[in-house]
Amino acid sequence: MPFIDPHAHMISRTTDDYEAMAAAGIVAVIEPAFWIGQARTNVGSYRDYLSHILGFERFRASQFGIQHYCCIGLNSKEANNEALAEDVMEILPEFATKEGVVAIGEIGFDEQTALEEKYFRLQLDLARELDLPIMVHTPHRDKKKGASRSMDIIIEHNLAPNRVVIDHVNEETVREVTERGFWAGFSIYPHSKMTAPRMLEIVRQYGADQLIVDSACDWGISDPLSVPKTAELLAAAGVSADDVRKVTYGNALAAYGQSGQMNEQDWASTAVDQRSRYDGNTILRGGQDPRVEEKS
Repeated sequence: MPFIDPHAHMISRTTDDYEAMAAAGIVAVIEPAFWIGQARTNVGSYRDYLSHILGFERFRASQFGIQHYCCIGLNSKEANNEALAEDVMEILPEFATKEGVVAIGEIGFDEQTALEEKYFRLQLDLARELDLPIMVHTPHRDKKKGASRSMDIIIEHNLAPNRVVIDHVNEETVREVTERGFWAGFSIYPHSKMTAPRMLEIVRQYGADQLIVDSACDWGISDPLSVPKTAELLAAAGVSADDVRKVTYGNALAAYGQSGQMNEQDWASTAVDQRSRYDGNTILRGGQDPRVEEKS
C-alpha cells in the first residue's frame, strides 16, 4: 500500500529518513512552511527558506523516489513580528504560484493574538485569489477555542470547508471539524499531539471519510514513519483496507489534489537517478556509486 505524508518538515530531516520513508512505501510528502525553531529576523531569511523547500528539498526527495510538494505561508508565530510579517506578505504571491505548491499553509493561530488573526485573514484572501487549498495550524494551547475561531473566520471569508485541512486535530476538536465539513488532519507523535492507538479509536468512532494522518516530523522528537506505522496498527486492529488507504493516502490526495499540482501520475512516473545534480550539488558523498532505477 502506498502512503502520503501530507505534513513533514523535511528540511530538518536526514537523507536516512528519506531512505526509510521510501522503503516503508511513502511515495509523496507535503512540506508546509513554518518557523525554523527560532525567530527569523528579516525577509531575506524567509526568502531563502521558501526557495529551499521549493528547490533543493524537492530535488533531495526525488533522489529517493519520493515526490515532494509544499505549502507556502507566513506562520502564526512570526505573524506577531509585524514588520517581518508585512515584508513576508509582499513576497508570498511570488512563491505561492510556483510548481509543486499545493496549499497556502500552515497558517492560523498560536497565541491567538490580533496580529495572528490579521495575517490569517490576509492569507485566506490570498488562497482564494490563487484558488489554492489551505492548511490550518491549530494552537497547542487552548486548542478547541483556536480551532473553532479558525473555522469561523474561514466561513466568514466564504471559503469552502472541503478545501481546508484543519491540522493537529485531537479528540477535543475532531467532532466540530468533521461536522462543519472540513478535512481533519492528525499529527502522530511518539509522545504528544496524537498517538497511533488514539487514532485507531477516532477512526472507529468517526469513520475514515474526512480524516488525514500525518507525521508533522520536524527537528524535535518525531517520527517520519508515523504514517506507515499508523496504517500497520489500524490494519492489525481490523480496520478495512479501504479505510486505512483513505486516512493514509486517499484523503490527502483528494484534499491537496484540488490545487491541480498533485496527482498519482507524479509518483507513478518518478524514477531514481542519483547522477542528477541541483545547482551543481549532489546528495552523494565520498565516491558513492549513484543509484539509478527505472520505473517498471
